[in-house]
Amino acid sequence: MASIPPLLHVPPFPGARALPPLAVSGSGKPAPGEAAQFVAALRDSRVGGTFWGAQPPCARQDYRLVRAPDLLRAEALLATADRDVRPILLWLDTATADAPQDVEILTGPCDPWHMVEHAQDVLVDANDDLALIAALAGKRVRIVGDGPFASLNSSDDALLRVIEDVLLTHWDWRDPFTGAPCSLLDSIATLRHWRKLIDANRPIRGAFGFGAWKQDTVEALLWDGGDGAVPFLPAQDSALGKLGATDAIALWKARVPAPFLDMCEKSGHPLYEVEDGFIRSVGLGADCVPPLSIVVDPLGAHFDPSRPNRLEQMLATVEIDAELRARARELRALIIESGISKYEVGDAEPLPRPGGDRRHILVPGQVEDDRSVLLGGGDVRGNLDLIRRARAHEPDAYILYKPHPDVLSGHRVGHVVEADALAHADAVVTDQPIGALLDMVDGVHVLTSLAGFEALLRGKEVTTHGTPFYAGWGLTRDLGSIPDRRGRSIDLDTLVAVTLLLYPSYLDPVTGLPCPPEILIARLVAGVRRENKAVVTFRKVQGNLRRALFRVGSAA
Repeated sequence: MASIPPLLHVPPFPGARALPPLAVSGSGKPAPGEAAQFVAALRDSRVGGTFWGAQPPCARQDYRLVRAPDLLRAEALLATADRDVRPILLWLDTATADAPQDVEILTGPCDPWHMVEHAQDVLVDANDDLALIAALAGKRVRIVGDGPFASLNSSDDALLRVIEDVLLTHWDWRDPFTGAPCSLLDSIATLRHWRKLIDANRPIRGAFGFGAWKQDTVEALLWDGGDGAVPFLPAQDSALGKLGATDAIALWKARVPAPFLDMCEKSGHPLYEVEDGFIRSVGLGADCVPPLSIVVDPLGAHFDPSRPNRLEQMLATVEIDAELRARARELRALIIESGISKYEVGDAEPLPRPGGDRRHILVPGQVEDDRSVLLGGGDVRGNLDLIRRARAHEPDAYILYKPHPDVLSGHRVGHVVEADALAHADAVVTDQPIGALLDMVDGVHVLTSLAGFEALLRGKEVTTHGTPFYAGWGLTRDLGSIPDRRGRSIDLDTLVAVTLLLYPSYLDPVTGLPCPPEILIARLVAGVRRENKAVVTFRKVQGNLRRALFRVGSAA
């Protein structure tokens, strides 16, 4: 029996390393109730078989689905059944030019759950796991020949027996990221996560604005289950014209020319905005360190308060259960313990408080022409104005200003002359990790910076002068304009669960597979990197040159 495939497999994500097995040959006795849990979890998750495969439209409904490798075997299967049942849909491995009259044929890897969804019954060989999926879906199944599924029908008793005899007794389950033993339900949960990601990407048929240095890490997170990765296309009207009228496109808006962006917005194509995730990498995007986390939003950018976006809608509506709440708390503790921020892993010793007993406030600078600043910065006029406003609200505090790392690297706009900053702040800090600074201070004043969210994770007071995504939910003191859409008060666990567990996608730099944030954090803490060292080195040299030229210009 152990030679029978275990039903559950790792999808062939583009860019993934050699795919690890989810199951290894084993022997054991299923625990009481385990088979029933397996049935419920599979039905809910719709995983098993090639669930990542295509979901072709079928011309008719209530068809008899016949699954076979080729037309010859399909005809043999049909010979065993009532020939008057119509319509008939043949699902074959290879195309054929000799289709019988009034028979629809589909070929290639398809999502078996999609294929059985509108079938009235399923005709299949006894060694084909489609029989099990059809039975799980509650379909009538006619099974031909001898094999592990020969006794299967759509009753729950038969399902439980087959699962115990064929699947549970002969397989042990493994975590695909670590290879460690795990439960069958854990394996199903991993596949469910992948299915949700793949299904969300199915409408996307092209991607614009993605630099070559980030495509290798992003392709798995944008994969729709088809052959190869999503096409990364040049920002040209000819490329846009090759897409179907209803095809969605993924856009990194800041990296496409304004005329092309205007063309996309007027084209009628659904637009999925892509941005860096909130736990991104060790290293800067400005240095061409590729992102290991992204967010893909079909409504708009999460930092644009002028319009709804998926993150905002989730924060306004999602109710988290006890399991997700506990996971959010554990993730928050892990982030604090590891010193993780968007670009850093902190291993610094606790910092002294240079202002003694005074209240300590951190003001993190930002890239002044970043889209989050332009869209959510309100009437604040740059980093120096933010420092001035922080001092006006904190007249007695010890204020530390930390320039944005992309600005310090020499690649982005937002430099504040140190003397100007010190006219309002007590210190300018450039060499300390943001996590260590957040641990030390009492609060932060931010424009739209993610540092405000990271401060909330650490239980710090947060004052917002712009409109970041985490403002307006009852967790921050908000001085900027807050949309009426954000009238709900939420707790920190809900903010963490939605922002870090439900909204972004993460990539494991070791396996190349989409992963949970806990795996990515473990890899970053262990020092795992995924980048083109030559490109990163060149960008750092380029940034150093720009900083030197700026200093010369400032002194002139």
